[in-house]
Amino acid sequence: MTVRVYVQSKASRTEFVGVHGDAVKIRVAAPPVDGSANAELIRFLAERCGIPQSRISIQSGVTSRQKRVNLAGVSVEWALARLASPQGKE
Repeated sequence: MTVRVYVQSKASRTEFVGVHGDAVKIRVAAPPVDGSANAELIRFLAERCGIPQSRISIQSGVTSRQKRVNLAGVSVEWALARLASPQGKE
């Protein structure tokens, strides 16, 4: 599944915030330098959704706050439920 993500970098901690327009908003505790914010986003999504990082890829927006991220092998509903739950579990 592909999801639109709005990323806010240099936050105090990495967390799912909610919906931002037609995207999910995620704050990452990494600066947007040398791909560290993208790496932190992928790490967070993998941890929260319980899938390997290798199944997550940024399709577009690598240098932008607005990204299209592909999470292979999961449904939109399942991923959103995992992101919205406090511990990443339904």
